[in-house]
Amino acid sequence: MLVRYAFMATALFVASCASSPDEARPLRLAAWNLEHLAEADNSGCKPRTEADYANLRAYADRLDADVIAFQEVESAAAAARVFDPAHYVIVIEERQGGSARMACRGLPGHVLNRQATGFAIRREMAFERHPDLNVLRLGDPNLRSAVDVTILPRGQAPIRLLSVHLKSGCASGASAEACAVLRDQVALLETWIDARDADAHFAVMGDFNRRLSSAEDSLWADLNDGDPRPLRLASGRQGPNCDPRYTTFIDYIVTAERDAPWAFREWLFEGENLSDHCAVSVDIQTH
Repeated sequence: MLVRYAFMATALFVASCASSPDEARPLRLAAWNLEHLAEADNSGCKPRTEADYANLRAYADRLDADVIAFQEVESAAAAARVFDPAHYVIVIEERQGGSARMACRGLPGHVLNRQATGFAIRREMAFERHPDLNVLRLGDPNLRSAVDVTILPRGQAPIRLLSVHLKSGCASGASAEACAVLRDQVALLETWIDARDADAHFAVMGDFNRRLSSAEDSLWADLNDGDPRPLRLASGRQGPNCDPRYTTFIDYIVTAERDAPWAFREWLFEGENLSDHCAVSVDIQTH
């Protein structure tokens, strides 16, 4: 079932008076893995304090995105601790989580909380929610669905968005046990992309757990086979600066090549890292 949402009609009316469609501001789309974001303080495999949540919210405010595709979030209430409910609507996957609550390594008494995908969407933005892409779970309750929405920006063409968090354990190569699962998930993403109309705008956003931008990466070659359209990584061949241990992104925003160029940015933390992933974003205008 497809559900349409439209929030803050008064704000939309004011915005329509302030600018014409030709003057529509760029749409900022972001992807961010929040590393075990829990609903309660001192919970899960990344226990946080109230001050930590305040710092995450300040970072989200600085990001100032219209739509954030998020990953590793326990619940809508957890997301609301970072994305101010006065400004954002939370859309989170319907899957309730895996069958087992695993213990957190090095944290006695703590267990793994649900890790869900979803979106935080600015309240002024109308959107439609589509059924979650449950096939990505491949029958495994511990794998994540993708959340699927169409954003309806005022003065711009609609854009279909998918928030994904794919199987870990196959960042490169093809020999790891997880690689067969990841390859199947990538094939399903290709099917979703191929189902989009030729003139449709779309983006697949989130944590791919794969270094797709590495030279001659086989899974990127599978996804970007040029049929029916060539694809583009918004980051291009650029590497991350979030953590000096890593020189290649695993968080991506994948679009049709024809929609390039879009302004890309990685949002570094000011001070200590608040998550093991920094947000990445693009500023776009669809026509």
